Amino acid sequence: MTTYFDPFSSVNWDLISNKICSISKSEVSLAINREGRGGIDDFLALLSPVASSEYLEQMAKLSNSLTQKRFGRAIRLFAPLYLSNECNNVCDYCGFSLDNKIVRKTLNQGELLREAGILKKMGFDHILLVTGESTTRVGLDYINQSLSTLRPYFSNLSMEVQPLHQKDYEILKACGLHAVLVYQETYHQKSYARHHLKGKKSNFKWRLETPDRLGKAGIHKIGLGCLFGLTDDWRTDAFFAGHHMDYLQRKYWRTQYSMSFPRLRPCAGEIPPEISLEDRDLVQLICAFRIFNHELEISLSTRESSELREHLLPLGVTTMSAGSKTNPGGYSEDESLEQFEISDLRSVSEVSSCLKKSGYDVVWKDWDESYDQSNACRSLADSFECSAEKPDLRIAG
Repeated sequence: MTTYFDPFSSVNWDLISNKICSISKSEVSLAINREGRGGIDDFLALLSPVASSEYLEQMAKLSNSLTQKRFGRAIRLFAPLYLSNECNNVCDYCGFSLDNKIVRKTLNQGELLREAGILKKMGFDHILLVTGESTTRVGLDYINQSLSTLRPYFSNLSMEVQPLHQKDYEILKACGLHAVLVYQETYHQKSYARHHLKGKKSNFKWRLETPDRLGKAGIHKIGLGCLFGLTDDWRTDAFFAGHHMDYLQRKYWRTQYSMSFPRLRPCAGEIPPEISLEDRDLVQLICAFRIFNHELEISLSTRESSELREHLLPLGVTTMSAGSKTNPGGYSEDESLEQFEISDLRSVSEVSSCLKKSGYDVVWKDWDESYDQSNACRSLADSFECSAEKPDLRIAG
């Protein structure tokens, strides 16, 4: 089958980098005036240094206008729920890396329910299940069981786990999986190899083709993104993320898409970032993606400070995490290792209150199992069956 690897391989990194740096003022002005409708050429212009130095205010105003026109003043809130810090990969920027000598933990179903009960009391109806990449400890069976356990309580279940096969995604979709986040981390192959030293994640092509498998499986939403700090040419990295998304939207047009802009944060065994993505650069990225794609969902995590998140909100953000814990059992005050340090330490109620005071509508639920054409939690295969039983969360607490 054809995948994004084919068009990706036909685009030269250095040529794109040079083109971005040689963009003229007139090209940026044209991209803004036609609201990004010039496609990938406009996107290139909006990522350029000249756009950052002389047109950022115009981009911000346009980005705000386009976001309100499409999304109004609604902000969706979600919480990550870390299931496991087990991982078979050696990645030099991640606290879960196999070579880090840490206590490993994988939640059992009782512990999972306890975490879920806490998040439910906070008001969440959308949670993101996160694991390290360990096919033995947190493989398909475990993920399937976790979805089955949580499905009766949450209207929206997303996940960020190891890349799977298409048939695996089809099984998980039938059990209520709504969205999958799979960040390429960096599209620069030499940088990718330098930071991913061992394990299946070191296979650049396997990871790059994951969104194609998601699209073929009919997953409702696919989340993309780079981890900024892994390569020094962040503008070109961002271009390829947009190029990837554009390819996917044309091919799997029934699927929704989201984009995130995580910056490298401190963690155990940390490395210094190859480049520091400044706040001004982050503003440019959000505005460029919004103008390039008016329908795109843009997510902002607690990696960023509370002050910065409030300033970035009007520029195009539609989804935010709140009150995040990045270790398994973290909401129950477990002391296992965090994947990375969060920066916005506000409680969920504080985030919600701030949003409302700023005139935003806080959305806790944007999907319902009745929308699923797959009849979630029905058996897809004899070897995989979703549990219809709904245990009492109070027992687990």
